[in-house]
Amino acid sequence: MTDTTPPPMKMSGPPYASTESALGGVPSPKVDIAPSAIFLVLYLLGAIVHMTIFQINKRRGHKFIMSGMMFGFCNSRMATCVMRIVWSTRQHNPSIALASQILVLAGVVILFAVNLIFAQRILRASHPSIGWNKWVTLFFRVNLAMLAILVILQVSVNVQSAYTLNENTKRIDRDLSLFGQTFVAASAFLPIPVSIIAFGIPSMRSRVDKFGTGKYRSKLVVLILASILLTLGASFRAGTNLKTPRPSTDPAWYQSKACFYLFDFTVEIIVIFLYIGVRVDRRFYVKNGAKSEGDYSARTDADEKEELRAFARIMSEEEVFDLSALRQHDSGINNLQDIERRLRLDYL
Repeated sequence: MTDTTPPPMKMSGPPYASTESALGGVPSPKVDIAPSAIFLVLYLLGAIVHMTIFQINKRRGHKFIMSGMMFGFCNSRMATCVMRIVWSTRQHNPSIALASQILVLAGVVILFAVNLIFAQRILRASHPSIGWNKWVTLFFRVNLAMLAILVILQVSVNVQSAYTLNENTKRIDRDLSLFGQTFVAASAFLPIPVSIIAFGIPSMRSRVDKFGTGKYRSKLVVLILASILLTLGASFRAGTNLKTPRPSTDPAWYQSKACFYLFDFTVEIIVIFLYIGVRVDRRFYVKNGAKSEGDYSARTDADEKEELRAFARIMSEEEVFDLSALRQHDSGINNLQDIERRLRLDYL
């Protein structure tokens, strides 16, 4: 993918066109419309699948709000792709440029929030005394709140920078923006050490406080893989912005369009479809009402017991009239604890 750097925008406004180069540069019809349209379709597919999963689960009483969050993220990225296509056809419109840049910054924190929620559930399952500690719970809540606050901050400083020519104001806005991007990158990385702690440090409990479906280790692998990808993208964006700003007519190699589509859209698409493929709505599902240590497994084991009882009650027409079959059926109910014990062993 070759870079096509258009001539700088004329200084008119406000809003004023930026004189500094940014990741992805100014889009052009020849280079940007095709990849933006491809990613638009991919995000659309992701939105459709995540919302379908959310609605099906909701009708079954299986509330998994993270599917709705990922649906919202895909929609925000669809708007980003559309705005980038529009910008490529109106390269000298600073208002469209500003809107496009804001959409690029604002959406990705939703995925970071989803991963933090998953990390908290893993920590609570393996080390309940730590995960359910009020200070640890407060830490995760503050982190989630900070992500929301920093989205507002990023939007505010970008708008203010576009509406002023005061160099000191622009410097302050840049410092605030860098702080926000660094914090966001740290939040993207946070689930990795949390997962390492959850898996590597021995727990006082004899077994994991089970939640969702699938093995505990598979949950760790999924979360760590997604976190590595998102950290790669967030760290690249923060790192390139920490470099000394370059003029828009002379962008660096790391500000190329290839880097933009790779470290922004590609890593996000991989995570979106990874979560669809491994069915995180099942693996990371926790029923409403879990408030303290033991709530995950207590509720899950009760559900398993009810499902096994329902399964044991299924009888063929011949069994209904067969006394010996009825006795075998009752014996199966009495041995339910043995079945449950084997299921627990398979989980780890």
